[in-house]
Amino acid sequence: MASSTKGKKNSIFSRFLNVIERIGNKLPDPFMLFVFLAIVVILVSGFISLFDVTFSQPGSDEQMAIKNLLSGEGLQFMITSVIDNFVGFKPLGIVLTMMLGVGLADKVGLLETFIKNTILRAPKALITYAVIFTGILGNLAADAAFVIVPPLAAMVFYNVGRHPLAGLAAGFAGVGAGFTANIIVANTDAVLSGISAEVMGTIEGAATVTPVDNWYFMLVSTLLLTAAGGLVTERIVEPRLGVYDGEMKQGFDETTLLEKKGLRNATIAAVVYVGLLLVAILWPESPLRNDEGGMIPSPFISGIVPVIMLFFITIGVTYGVTLKKIENSRSIAKYMGEAMKDLSGFIVLIFAVSQFIAYFNWTNIGTWLAVTGAEFLESMNMTGIIVVVAFVFLTALLNLLVFSGAAQWGLEAPVFLKMFYFLDYHPAFIQAAYRVADSSTNIVTPMNPYFVIVLAFMKEYDKKAGLGTLMALMLPYSLIFLVIWTILLLGFAFLGIPFGPGIGVHV
Repeated sequence: MASSTKGKKNSIFSRFLNVIERIGNKLPDPFMLFVFLAIVVILVSGFISLFDVTFSQPGSDEQMAIKNLLSGEGLQFMITSVIDNFVGFKPLGIVLTMMLGVGLADKVGLLETFIKNTILRAPKALITYAVIFTGILGNLAADAAFVIVPPLAAMVFYNVGRHPLAGLAAGFAGVGAGFTANIIVANTDAVLSGISAEVMGTIEGAATVTPVDNWYFMLVSTLLLTAAGGLVTERIVEPRLGVYDGEMKQGFDETTLLEKKGLRNATIAAVVYVGLLLVAILWPESPLRNDEGGMIPSPFISGIVPVIMLFFITIGVTYGVTLKKIENSRSIAKYMGEAMKDLSGFIVLIFAVSQFIAYFNWTNIGTWLAVTGAEFLESMNMTGIIVVVAFVFLTALLNLLVFSGAAQWGLEAPVFLKMFYFLDYHPAFIQAAYRVADSSTNIVTPMNPYFVIVLAFMKEYDKKAGLGTLMALMLPYSLIFLVIWTILLLGFAFLGIPFGPGIGVHV
């Protein structure tokens, strides 16, 4: 790997990862790779459409077909949707919005001072686990966590004398592979249980699913994945990376009195901001809550990205004014502009990524593969717990093609929830099994739009890093998380531990 010295360990698994890295890095530049992938989708859609492939949409029985991008309709779509594909690509808006706030806080030096005076003073033995744990909890901020946690984790590792790519990998693993876990009920619970409840509502008298039905399992999962992620980082990923000798900026200087004053003022601003936010949320009939007065889902959860952006702008401006780095409104715009300049390469890459994903979704190829895989598993006609394990691994594979957790569950739930329900399995148990698989492979699929974002962060420390480098870093987390999380699922099942209040394996 460029700009690093390999560790001495050369196990079979390490050699396997080295092969993955070499092969992956021989692929074209990520921009061109996604251009080529888009071309492949165009050609494959044309080929499959020759056989008039049709399938039923789960849940609605609507007949769907593989749509041909080489047809007149397909050519119209490709020409007329280019701008919408790019501008409407959700991760682009999230990243640009977040970076207005995070970038400002970074450019004025707040993040550096914060790290020097907090994280770097924590026990070094706990840093890895703190990064993983923070990443897992980051799903409270939805996709925004992909933009915040990995680069900060890399910065922390670098400044305690550890390899920054190990920190970045740990942060990405926590955010991505641990995405559906948490210690509290989060938005993901509401979204997935909402789909499950809708599906089960079509069966008269059937058990339903609520947002708290996986809570106990996900709480334990958070602790397990934190421990496992820390061990993977320190025993596999970091030894393989070796000692970092890249041309990154030197370590942080000692904090000055003015910087400490700025951090103090920024902390006060943060407390005031959070306090006002809590008042706005808890205020009777608050417009930030849903019609029932709850928070999951709610306008607050839906608008979490601008809320976080304003938080970083507030503390960034406070710090900048204290240090006299921000003297007027022009200074704010200047720092934001500098942050946006750093994203120029990412924006170019996202143009190609957004077109490829839009083409792939439009053709229905991913949906067809998901439905076909579900029908295959259903046709196996097995009834034991082994079929649940088969479901987990099938879902993990399908997640490489359909990244959105809600979209994939929308495809699988109408088939599998009903199938397993008639085998006497509780739908909340099957939903938990789905979440294990869906999260574990989030970090190794290029269909994950944040995969290329993390690659862009990686290049700040290693200019020669490619898709293979990132894939080799993340594969140990993905495989180990999938295995131990599945074991935990089976442990809950065999020991009769409830997955949520009153929720067992069987109805």
